[in-house]
Amino acid sequence: MRKWELLTTALDPRRPAPLFLQLANAVAEDIRKGRLKAGDALPGTRVLAERLGVHRNTVIAGYQELALQGFVRARKGGGTFVTDRAKPTAAPPPSPRPPPTYAVPPPLPAQPMPPPDPRGPLMMFRGVPDVRLLPAEALARAFRRALSRHGRKLLGYADPRGHERLRGELATMLSHTRGLAVSADSVAITRGSQQALYLVAQTFLAPGDVVAVEELGNPAAWSALRLRGAELVPVPIDDDGLDVEALEVLLRRRAVRAVYLTPHHQFPTNTVMSTGRRERIAALAVRHRFAIIEDDYDHEFHYEGRPLAPIAAGAGGENVIYVGSLSKVLAPGLRVGYVVAPPSVLEPLVSLRAVCDLQGDTAVECAIAELFEDGELVRHVRRMGQIYARRRDALAAALATHLGDALRFRVPDGGMALWAKVQGKIDVAAWSRAGEALGVLFRGAGMFDLLGRDRPFLRLGFTYHDEAELAEAASRMARALATVTRTARRMP
Repeated sequence: MRKWELLTTALDPRRPAPLFLQLANAVAEDIRKGRLKAGDALPGTRVLAERLGVHRNTVIAGYQELALQGFVRARKGGGTFVTDRAKPTAAPPPSPRPPPTYAVPPPLPAQPMPPPDPRGPLMMFRGVPDVRLLPAEALARAFRRALSRHGRKLLGYADPRGHERLRGELATMLSHTRGLAVSADSVAITRGSQQALYLVAQTFLAPGDVVAVEELGNPAAWSALRLRGAELVPVPIDDDGLDVEALEVLLRRRAVRAVYLTPHHQFPTNTVMSTGRRERIAALAVRHRFAIIEDDYDHEFHYEGRPLAPIAAGAGGENVIYVGSLSKVLAPGLRVGYVVAPPSVLEPLVSLRAVCDLQGDTAVECAIAELFEDGELVRHVRRMGQIYARRRDALAAALATHLGDALRFRVPDGGMALWAKVQGKIDVAAWSRAGEALGVLFRGAGMFDLLGRDRPFLRLGFTYHDEAELAEAASRMARALATVTRTARRMP
């Protein structure tokens, strides 16, 4: 019987979660990671309270929380010990169901997306990377090195999970920058996050399953879920992210199979979900046995302070199917995404991928692994973060200069777009049409509403264009608005 030695547990009174819950989550994480094993003794409450500099009642409450979750038990005669069943309530997501061969997908709404072209209209309605900044020479060198070293292997049939070196690099990156305890075997590489979501939906969901989604969200992700026949139920969002109370009401009424979330920079509003809400949703997933599909598509681009750890990195993280992408880091055309999931989800997902898309672009995957290994990818992300932060500020300043009180917005801490509320009685659709005529493309927020309701908001991307182009876009938006206003005044 070993005595547990406290190593890295740190309690922060500034966090929304109470101290006792922070302690319980930290101990539970040590149990999951194997630092604490069945039969190990926890420190006495007085001893641990002194080490952590907290009141003894805080430690007692933390131990009680662990006991309620089944992680520990108190023995007669004194002492608190890890139970024989380390994960009694934090069950992995329910077993996936194989997709039926007879399923007919529902029709998808047409969503024409003109390709970005700096020589043509200024495209503001999507947050996409500026491909002009791609480290093309470094990528070309990495590609040549990969082919010269592994040519035959790269150009033949390969593992449908993706190239082992890239999976290993992604696992290391997710561990160091996200706090995920993963290995290469926990990762599957996909052709972008969209294919990842499609594969998750096809292998994990069944027709008629209820999936809770943010009421404002990504239509492409919803299409992947609907294609499987899932019933999408919107849950309201506010300045802290998904409304947990509203989710709890839904859970009392319906059996929910999964919750799809973008907690880091909520799409489309860029709201960062608070730590407290992340922890509450993770606890609900354990209690109600639903999976969290966490889409962390632009984690790298956070400009103010440190980004919060994903839900997948915290207590209950084994109930999370984590989806990410390198397309926003490098270029959409390279189509590199990934899924981190338990074996019960990952294995059938890889099998389905092998049927519909035998393998990814192994040579590109190996070249990107080279970029990881020589540090070029990290340097590129750092450069892009600095450039995009300047462009964010430039767009905010240009909107204030040219549009004044027509838009109200908060400069986001991260992400690739700005979310602005349209003031007064401006006809957003007419404004958008007038803008298109002047060569600036933006759209109202109705396309982001699950129920298709008109919303007086705009999502304005700032990463694709440079500072001069963003200033010109704001100027054209102002001229378009003046046109709409004059027309409205002439109407009887």
